[in-house]
Amino acid sequence: MITPYWSDDMVTLYHGDCRDILPQLDLRADCAVADPPYEETLLGWDRWPTGWLEAVAAVTDSMWCFLPLRQFAEPPYRGQEFRAAGWKLSHDVEPDWNSQHDHVTWEKHNGSGFVKDRFRRVHEPASHWYRGKWSAVHHEVPRVPAVHRRGGQNFVRQQPAHTGAVAGRGYADDGLRLMRSVLHVRNVNGRAIHPTEKPVPLLEPLIRYGCPPGGLVVDPCAGSCSTGVAARLAGCRSILIEGDEAMCEKAVTHRLSRVDAGVPDNVLGGQGDVPDLFSLGGAA
Repeated sequence: MITPYWSDDMVTLYHGDCRDILPQLDLRADCAVADPPYEETLLGWDRWPTGWLEAVAAVTDSMWCFLPLRQFAEPPYRGQEFRAAGWKLSHDVEPDWNSQHDHVTWEKHNGSGFVKDRFRRVHEPASHWYRGKWSAVHHEVPRVPAVHRRGGQNFVRQQPAHTGAVAGRGYADDGLRLMRSVLHVRNVNGRAIHPTEKPVPLLEPLIRYGCPPGGLVVDPCAGSCSTGVAARLAGCRSILIEGDEAMCEKAVTHRLSRVDAGVPDNVLGGQGDVPDLFSLGGAA
């Protein structure tokens, strides 16, 4: 039996390669959240882990993945690897071929790069993938407070009295709307413990979408372990796997153990002054 690097009643962190560890755990997860290395730099850790898609597919049929569009449109054409492992984009659901609301774009508060002849890059995409039947995969879009409401009060929209059967019936507005596909969340520049760290408020709605309360989330490339904190906030358990032992130590010291002790995740890449995503609202 493989020994966790760190664990409590909600989060379990393993140090090692997900391709080696996942087969040993004999688990079934509701959803995975993955931010794999893209192999676009010369950094030692930035190497695409061939076979990780198959390893994750063996434990879950639902996955959010952060991966730039160019990885699919240009060599090495990662989409072929997703398909080979049995993964399908969520908008490929029949019979509604136009259903593309299962993908999100993260809009950061500030961009990156120094080029002067392109739009300033302030976004990053996350796509949802599934295996098997769509009906068997948990998918529930979070509902958030509406940005615009009539007079700030709930209202009732009456149905036309074209038949006696429906006269008087109406729709009571509860003030909530489906969360929008563009998520405005501050990045964690200057406070991150990993170079590609994702903020907790960005990950939490993705987990709420793909995992029911009390369910299990897997992160095969855990990095700073933001997924573990986001899963806890969503009422879900998580299995995290990270190959860099030094990063495991940082994640435990500055994040996982502090949250477990009741300290808010506001240090070194936590929520901090990041506004609660669920207060940002949806469509009116």
